[in-house]
Amino acid sequence: MTLALWAAAAAGVQVGAATVASRLAVAEVPPLTLAMLRYGIGVLVLLPLAGRVLHRQPVCRVPRQDLIAMALLGIGQFGLLIALLNYGLQRLPAAQVALIFSVFPLLTLCLAAVLGQERMSMALVMGVLLSLFGAACTVWPKLQGWQAGGWWGEAAVAGAALTGAACSVLYRPYLRRYPVVPVSAFAMLASVLALALLALAEDWPARVAGFSGGAWGAILFVGLSSGVGYVAWLYALKHESPTRVTVFLALNPVTAALLGWIVLAEAPQAGTWAALALIAAGLWLATRAPDNPRP
Repeated sequence: MTLALWAAAAAGVQVGAATVASRLAVAEVPPLTLAMLRYGIGVLVLLPLAGRVLHRQPVCRVPRQDLIAMALLGIGQFGLLIALLNYGLQRLPAAQVALIFSVFPLLTLCLAAVLGQERMSMALVMGVLLSLFGAACTVWPKLQGWQAGGWWGEAAVAGAALTGAACSVLYRPYLRRYPVVPVSAFAMLASVLALALLALAEDWPARVAGFSGGAWGAILFVGLSSGVGYVAWLYALKHESPTRVTVFLALNPVTAALLGWIVLAEAPQAGTWAALALIAAGLWLATRAPDNPRP
């Protein structure tokens, strides 16, 4: 497996860990405020690294249209996606959120194919489907008590997955032109500025001082890990096709289940082990698929 795919795997695990931590935080932190704080911390992690990269590898003047496009993608990836995900986490258990969000690779595959960035090889499609089925096995026991009701939470998480798929596909041209870390820092900073304005509706300047130590611990973990995880994510997108990268998000629900076992002493359900086998098979198929010809 290539270094880029190892980076994608690390990012998939980070998403699962961050989902669990965010579930703890949203009990007292509103969704837009949580997204702003998460990536505000992430920017602080990335800016020094971006400065070092630009010092070693200076970038010529970036066209205004590229700056606008990268800023909008950052607002979508870091702002809209995470705000929708946090909204869903306020209304649904983390396991349900992980299951819905695991349609991310399928959406990415479809969008990349529609835009002509890659072809739907049978091995790739089967790998994505196996990983998705494995993710479903992980959370299925927890879905037995799913209560009927409104669909706003589910719609928000599905919207987050669609936003992430679109951004993953559209980022690729800019990641080929510019260094990964500065692109990450710039996109994240754009999202933080936008979120700071939007989160005024949640009265964040007055509320942040009242958050508990546990909430701040979760926020710091999510923020620090997100800064590092997103560099790994963009590095993977730069060197591999979007679908082969996003298929590793199938590690998200499995990570959440295993963390519950290790940290919270919650024994995994039998479906967890079946999920691990299916996801391993799916990742093997997706990552063994030959690079698809790109226009």
